[in-house]
Amino acid sequence: MTFRLGLTGSIGMGKSATAALFAEERIPVWDADAAVHRLYAKGGAAVPSIATLYPAATISGAVDRAVLKAWIASDPTALARIEAAVHPMVAADRDAFLAAATGDIAVLDIPLLFEKGTDAALDATLLVTAPAVLQRQRVLSRPGMTEAQFALILSRQMPDAEKRGRATHILETLSEDSARAYVRALIAFIRTSHA
Repeated sequence: MTFRLGLTGSIGMGKSATAALFAEERIPVWDADAAVHRLYAKGGAAVPSIATLYPAATISGAVDRAVLKAWIASDPTALARIEAAVHPMVAADRDAFLAAATGDIAVLDIPLLFEKGTDAALDATLLVTAPAVLQRQRVLSRPGMTEAQFALILSRQMPDAEKRGRATHILETLSEDSARAYVRALIAFIRTSHA
């Protein structure tokens, strides 16, 4: 049976870069954000649901994420309504990925892994983290990112210290070389301890 490793971390902690390191090692990676993008794309399964919830957010058969983001910012009930409609579709996409997985390890890249309780269905979790100063520097260097947006995103994520207490494994992403070495060691550990 495929070992299911949940990969998570707050914004700017290096989660996407770490997922890429697993992919380099030929470990299949399922990306929750990419699944949402597919669901929101033209003809995507979530488009009719979003059109029902907020018609202005669908343009030319696809979901306009900027319009959706503005709606979430202006209506405190919007996010919960969107999640109720879209999360079952994301879960179905994840389940299809796992059903098709043939390797000994599969990584599930899920930003809100602990927040949504998805970790309970997995074999182990890997939290990527970094010092708060480095996190802030990474996030605020992104095009168009503001202090207010950063604060809003952080307010929706479980504090890093709490995630550290729940994670099976923790990777501090200070350099690409050290992260790559950690990923390789973790893969070897999983393979030897769960063979």
